[in-house]
Amino acid sequence: MRSFLLKLSIIFLTQSHNLSESATSECTLTGNSLENLTSILATCKEISIANLQVPAGETLALNAQNDSIIIFEGNITFGYKEMTSLLITIQGNNITVAGAPGHLLDGGGARWWDGLGGNGGKKKPNFIELRLENSLVKNLNVKNSPKHCFIIIDSENVILTDNICDNLDGDTQGGHNTDAFAAFNSKDITITNCVVFNQDDCFAIKSGSGYVFTNNFCHGGHGISVGSVGGRANNVVENVFIKNNTVVNSENGIRIKTNYNTTGIITNVTYEDITIENITDYGFLIRGDYLNSGPTGEPTPGFELSHLTFRNIRGTVQSGGTNVYVLLSNGVASNWIVENIKIVGGLKKDVQCLGIPSDCNLSCKDHNGGPSQYLSLSLLSTLIFLIVLR
Repeated sequence: MRSFLLKLSIIFLTQSHNLSESATSECTLTGNSLENLTSILATCKEISIANLQVPAGETLALNAQNDSIIIFEGNITFGYKEMTSLLITIQGNNITVAGAPGHLLDGGGARWWDGLGGNGGKKKPNFIELRLENSLVKNLNVKNSPKHCFIIIDSENVILTDNICDNLDGDTQGGHNTDAFAAFNSKDITITNCVVFNQDDCFAIKSGSGYVFTNNFCHGGHGISVGSVGGRANNVVENVFIKNNTVVNSENGIRIKTNYNTTGIITNVTYEDITIENITDYGFLIRGDYLNSGPTGEPTPGFELSHLTFRNIRGTVQSGGTNVYVLLSNGVASNWIVENIKIVGGLKKDVQCLGIPSDCNLSCKDHNGGPSQYLSLSLLSTLIFLIVLR
């Protein structure tokens, strides 16, 4: 991983002199039509998407030449139409995608939001799908995604850094399933220094390997998740490193979830140095009975959850929540390392956890229902990030 990052940094440094230069008018897509997009992609490697109004029902499909630079400038908006496709797709090898100062990718999500997300109601598009290799995505300011903010699929060796997914308006206007980063069947993906306000997972790893998620801020939503895993063509998640993240005002802090009545493998995953504040439901959650419609209460035996490390997980849960909860079938879990879990505030007692490896230092009895030491820093944290965001 370190050698890849060094190599990728060198590649990006060779391109960096171009990032401050505006593309020529022949390589700029602007106005309210995608008519010139095909010719721009065919002839240009330095592309500007500037003050563009994408027509309703159309996708801004940026299938770029190798070694291209794509810069978003000004306001990028989208016409309204119910659809289950995408607002933007970006595809290519050795691509740099960046946002210029003052730009905004505005999905206008409130026009689709109805509190149901992908579970019914209006048909809603996801915002940005990435199918990239050896690429960098940085400084994007994404606001009000109708559904998922970033989908990373079939990608390899990609860094996403200093991006914002701001769906804060969805807290009061019916945003749902607004995952910030959802990753499928990808390898060696790094997400760092990003800010998220949303109503679903801050990061959700569905399948793949070599994910790094560090120094991110997550507000609202469902926490930092591995899963849900199971029921797809690829049901393996391995070699994941999640460190130095903050989760505030969310349903969950950290979570691993496997789909009910499916099979798969989750192995070599580390959660380390995670701060959670004002969590409503579960501070630390691992469950093997997940369904989108609601958990079944019956964990599935067809999974392997091995070589998991949880170190320095600390913070607060609301009094009606649960600090630590694990529900797995016997024999599913093995080789866990658990150190310095300090989650307080949840007052639920007699929480029964199942499937924890006998040789790891994790006890639901010890972590749940004790005296509340609840002292939230979430308001201060939220205000600081709102100031930065705005």
